Amino acid sequence: MTRAVTIGVLLLAAVFEAGGDALVRTGIHADSKWQRALLFVAGAVVLFAYGWTVNAPPWDFGKVIGIYVVFFFIIAQLISWLVFKQPPSLMVMLGGLMIVGGGVVIAFASA
Repeated sequence: MTRAVTIGVLLLAAVFEAGGDALVRTGIHADSKWQRALLFVAGAVVLFAYGWTVNAPPWDFGKVIGIYVVFFFIIAQLISWLVFKQPPSLMVMLGGLMIVGGGVVIAFASA
């Protein structure tokens, strides 16, 4: 698997994980039982897609986890901001810079 494909698969998996979590979170606060049930099912399907996407490729996940965590952090913060109207605080941004730095260290140490 090329590096570009690996990055694409990790990015897709992070979108699935953060998106599935957002669906479940939305379902918890839904007004009707039907909305709640549909959002929970959709969240379960998307979270299953995450699990399959991240575990199907024949890679050493420990070597790519740094990039994955960076993608997950960024996507989760974007969803939190754009969907739930909760922009990241200064401390979250500072912590995020550390996450990105750690991801870069792990990625290049494993290259």
